[in-house]
Amino acid sequence: MKEIFIYYLTRRFFNHKRIICLGAVIAVLSATVSCQPPKEDVSPAFTASTTDASVALQWMDLFLIIDRYAPGYRPPVAARALAYIGLATYETMVPGSAHYQSIANKLAGLTVPKPETGKSYRWEVALNESYYQMMKGLFPQVSLRDKAKMDSLYAKLNATTATTEELSRSRKFGEAIAAAVMAYSKTDVAGDAAYLRNNPVDYVPPKGTGKWQPTAPDFTRALLPYWGKVRTFVASESDKLAKEPLNYSSNIKSTLFAQGLEIYTATTPLTSEEQWIGEFWSDDIYQLTFEPAGRWIAIACAVIRQENASLDKAVYTFAKVGMSLSDVGVACWNSKYIYNIERPIHYIQRTIDPTWRTRLNNPISIMVGITPPFPSYPSGHSCFGAAAAEVLTDIYGTAYAMTDRCHEGRTEFKGKPRSFNSFYEMAQENAYSRIVLGVHYRMDCEEGLRMGYAIGRKVNQLAWEK
Repeated sequence: MKEIFIYYLTRRFFNHKRIICLGAVIAVLSATVSCQPPKEDVSPAFTASTTDASVALQWMDLFLIIDRYAPGYRPPVAARALAYIGLATYETMVPGSAHYQSIANKLAGLTVPKPETGKSYRWEVALNESYYQMMKGLFPQVSLRDKAKMDSLYAKLNATTATTEELSRSRKFGEAIAAAVMAYSKTDVAGDAAYLRNNPVDYVPPKGTGKWQPTAPDFTRALLPYWGKVRTFVASESDKLAKEPLNYSSNIKSTLFAQGLEIYTATTPLTSEEQWIGEFWSDDIYQLTFEPAGRWIAIACAVIRQENASLDKAVYTFAKVGMSLSDVGVACWNSKYIYNIERPIHYIQRTIDPTWRTRLNNPISIMVGITPPFPSYPSGHSCFGAAAAEVLTDIYGTAYAMTDRCHEGRTEFKGKPRSFNSFYEMAQENAYSRIVLGVHYRMDCEEGLRMGYAIGRKVNQLAWEK
């Protein structure tokens, strides 16, 4: 078009014998046409797919520290927090990802802000803001020392060379997403601020032979007996109901007796290898380690570092793992308080050996032979492990070999790392660990694995990828 227009002008100027001005006109016209700005890109750049995962990893590392000491944040409260943090940061990241898309429209009642078209964003800055706001919102009860750790990490990650306008826009977007997700989380009345009502005094466990009652040595009240009412992301009501457990029987020929005897035999005595397995996966003790749901975030962090994953893949991983942990926690606790199956300690002391006790000890309180304060069936550890393993397998493959160094260097128990050939192998050993500690029957662990795998698959089926 430019050449045609110049040709037309040339003819006109020749006809009027204004040759002397022709060169100047053509020069000006050429400059004007060639300097037209390129068409502005209407989509933010997909830099989350090329940026490293440092911001996400540092916040999840801090989560595990906060989780260890946060009052009321044992499973499954922590799993729920992981889901909402994961959701907020995922929705913050997706506009900058070449691979992933929003899932907000799959969650009834959630609407998230959109970035401005044609504007540049620093996605690591937006994510830093989103993580910070979510952590502050979900952990208001933690110590001033832990709050200072959040402030310190936030300030450290805010050190950037971005322009003032770009930086401000990125922060505001991350803050807006976090505000929307926090508001959404508060509409879940049963789950919001549940750390304040872990052991409600109004709950009275049903009595009867084989029914759960508080256990020695501390006789702690039931933990989160109403957690089955918490909102789920993908799990249906049928997903929240475990299969029927074995009927109670003290008959030595019954399957339940065989499972009680399996625990008794495995723990009397407990071999050094089985003690290592039991303690390696325990994460039961408040202030000693992060809790069992957080354990799988620690594993995810190790995988992301091993893979040198991009920022968007890391955030995607954390969102899927968190959502699966939260939903399976709701399903597990729902079933626990439907069936109210007693813990092995009561069954074994009644039918096999009145002096027997579990092999789970608390080095913080110096109590020995403890049992988690909620019904036995199904196993929470098994549920969490299977759900996370299903999601991690979907992302990183069925034969992903890794060494779990979560407790390397600990002296309260054997913290030596253990190596595995797949996430499924990890989930299965995690489940088995509850038998050798004496806190779960085999049926608890097998059903926990089944439920976890099923819910993990439903999380995988969401339309995460473009």
